[in-house]
Amino acid sequence: MSLLVKSSKRGQTMVALEEGRLAYVGFSAYRLSLGETLPVSAGDKELCLVLLSGRVNIQGEGFDWQNLGDRQSVFEDSSPFAAYLPPGTDAQVTALSDVQIAVCAAPGAAGFEPRLIRPEDCKRSVRGKGANTRYVCDILPDSEPAHSLLVVEVRTPSGHSSSYPPHKHDTDDLPHQSCLEETYYHQINPPQGFVFQRVYTDDRSLDQAMAVENSDLVVVPKGYHPVTVPYGYESYYLNVMAGPKRAWHFHNDPQHSWLLDL
Repeated sequence: MSLLVKSSKRGQTMVALEEGRLAYVGFSAYRLSLGETLPVSAGDKELCLVLLSGRVNIQGEGFDWQNLGDRQSVFEDSSPFAAYLPPGTDAQVTALSDVQIAVCAAPGAAGFEPRLIRPEDCKRSVRGKGANTRYVCDILPDSEPAHSLLVVEVRTPSGHSSSYPPHKHDTDDLPHQSCLEETYYHQINPPQGFVFQRVYTDDRSLDQAMAVENSDLVVVPKGYHPVTVPYGYESYYLNVMAGPKRAWHFHNDPQHSWLLDL
């Protein structure tokens, strides 16, 4: 089965991971026009709503977050607004402009409250060096309260590589490596561009290389998963990770770990 989920150019749903495709991670992304609404129901999962662009209200029992959003593109040098919703939470998103919003899901548990994640709450950092430099924004890291979800966004400049040297997190061997499924939701600037992503295991029982276009989704059930951005285009991706333990510890491909010494 292909690990590439193609996006739709029409309709409210831009892209969605098929229910049950992964054991832990769920993902969908939506486009809304001014005045449109999106109902969201967590059910037995926990959700993280990430406002990719535009302005919204998010309302539900016990919370009413008004006029959220101050970036018009994921390629702006700014962090997003996001909202954490625990199991059993229903909410409605109302668009105050043209909007793109992602809904990230994972198994949930009791003991957490709905909360707004503001841009100033997100930790920003630079990772890598040279043509491996990329810009990271931690939206829901393992240092913040949640049961399963980990959410991060990454911008990668033209001609650079990302999630590189290739690394994986598919083995329960803490503190050396954690077992986390992952999805990559991609956007490209300008939007007619593409990036390349490969997902592979040591024994090559899984080995897929994909040309990924704007708003496509890549599924990473296991294995290494590097991304390469062609010259002239800029890459954005939103990562969602979840697994049996909420910790991010990765293992570099030993064939390519020499790159860390450059």
